[in-house]
Amino acid sequence: MQQAVSKPNRMTGQGARSPLAPTLGETFFLPSFCGIRMVFAVVVVAQLLAFILVLASPWQGDKWSELGLVSLFVQWVALASAAVLCVLRPWLAGLSAPAAALVSYLSLLLVTVLLSVAAAQLTGPADGGAGGVDNADFVLRNLAIGAVLSGMVLRYFYVRHQWAQQVEAEAQARIQALQARIHPHFLFNSLNTIAALTVSNPALAEEVVQDLAELFRVTMRDMRERVTLQQELDFTRSYLRIEAQRLGGRLLVDWTLKNLPLQAHVPALILQPLVENAVYHGIEPSAGGGRVHILGTYNRGVLRLEVRNPLPAQPVRRRSGGGNRMALDNIRERLQLAFGPEARLEMDQREGLYRVRVLFPLPDAGEAVA
Repeated sequence: MQQAVSKPNRMTGQGARSPLAPTLGETFFLPSFCGIRMVFAVVVVAQLLAFILVLASPWQGDKWSELGLVSLFVQWVALASAAVLCVLRPWLAGLSAPAAALVSYLSLLLVTVLLSVAAAQLTGPADGGAGGVDNADFVLRNLAIGAVLSGMVLRYFYVRHQWAQQVEAEAQARIQALQARIHPHFLFNSLNTIAALTVSNPALAEEVVQDLAELFRVTMRDMRERVTLQQELDFTRSYLRIEAQRLGGRLLVDWTLKNLPLQAHVPALILQPLVENAVYHGIEPSAGGGRVHILGTYNRGVLRLEVRNPLPAQPVRRRSGGGNRMALDNIRERLQLAFGPEARLEMDQREGLYRVRVLFPLPDAGEAVA
């Protein structure tokens, strides 16, 4: 059903939260060892280490019995080390990276030594009076292995964290660069529309100026901030009102919004660029204009926004044609930063329509009201 582009209240909400705001997991190089997945990973890696140690030792007696004992001891050390890091992590996060790495390293070595001494005392001397020497060799050998492995593991976590921060910084730089690129054709067309309305309809010209100012205000905000879904829809309507003054009856807009949680927070500028591409690449090139259909649904914790526009009868080559791909890449990258692999951006062409849809999870959206 065709819906008129009505004048909404200005977007003044300030309670938006940031999907990319730094958390402890993003600012500290050590992962949390309190989670089930990390504990499972520790158990698997420890068992692999036990296999390697048994296979690397000389073949003496029953290897299965030896594997059982080695596995028990290695798992003991691994899980105790994970528990220590789990407890110390909040405190370590307040230290500098070198200090946190040093304390973590010494803690792992201390756990290895203590458990090695305990294991040596429990198993008793290997043969008569040589027990003390055997125990010392056992502890020193475990300390050497623990020193090497602990250093490798901590180094891996640090390098991985640095790499993740670099990737995110580069992504943020690309997003900010894309954010600053306002299509010149839209700006010039809007100014021409305002100039024409100033003479014929000053009141309407003032409304268009306010809509244009709102567009600039939102595009210049920090893209890490989130806005409510209602604000994102209102922002898109502001853009469409400006284009409606320029294109007149050539631009028709249909809205189909069902079961949307309007107060849920979403990344800013995920719908308006899709609508702008639909107008620029689907409506403007067509002599008779066309209809842009905007759909929004919310089901089972997943929000879906889709924009459909007609394909021009004759493909038109535009000098800024790369802008469509740039805008889509921008949205895809921001959604992946905010929601990970669960967010998707899909495109297809069917029945003479070009369709772009974004899907991402909103598990805590609350009650849907529209």
